[in-house]
Amino acid sequence: MQFPRDDREHPRAEAFREFIRNPPFPCVGAKSALSRGRMTIVVARDITSGWDDMRIYPALLAFVARYRLQPDLFQSFAVVFEGPGDLSEEGFERNLWARAQSLTDKDAWLGQPHDSRVADDPDNSHFSLSFGGEAFFVVGLHPNASRPARCFSSPVLVFNLHAQFERLRAEGRYEKLRASILERDEALAGSLNPMLARHGETSEARQYSGRVVGADWRCPMQGRPAAPDAAATDAWHPPALSLDGLFPANGG
Repeated sequence: MQFPRDDREHPRAEAFREFIRNPPFPCVGAKSALSRGRMTIVVARDITSGWDDMRIYPALLAFVARYRLQPDLFQSFAVVFEGPGDLSEEGFERNLWARAQSLTDKDAWLGQPHDSRVADDPDNSHFSLSFGGEAFFVVGLHPNASRPARCFSSPVLVFNLHAQFERLRAEGRYEKLRASILERDEALAGSLNPMLARHGETSEARQYSGRVVGADWRCPMQGRPAAPDAAATDAWHPPALSLDGLFPANGG
């Protein structure tokens, strides 16, 4: 695996920041993360390939480690892919889950626990992806997305911490934030997103890609593999990650 690098100056990273800064963009949580310097951006080559998975995964672990050291609200981890730009909604969804499966396999192989606050079965209504022991809700964007808020010039996966949603609920701020985002999204798209649901009502896996799916949809992810015996990983140990210098305080 490769140590995380700072991709903040990459043209794709700047394009994504400009997309979020655009006034009509509805997600005020993303705007807050960006304005507070708490959005980490990794730029990868191709969402249809596992080429950069060995670089994305340790960067995601570094993000988790930094969050635990300083659990401020409104932190996000975004992977902006350089391409391709011609995926259909179905094609993007398929490759989103291929990347999710690959990263999950690495997490399990290294013995990282699945966050016990959520389920690891994609069909379960309490499902979430988990990396480094932290649950994440993923938002996918790509050029051919039907919802304007999901339509960016190249594929993107944004990983949002579930712990932050729970903190907002505990502080009585979640419903107001959610209502603001829904209102802004409806103003942008002209209609409410039919796929939105609260955690626990239905599997959030149905929402990740942004594609409208029916009741018979099944997540293409096979699930989280069993962790290997300790002896299987003795021959290789991930390098100890030092956060100093990997991602500067103002994020990516």
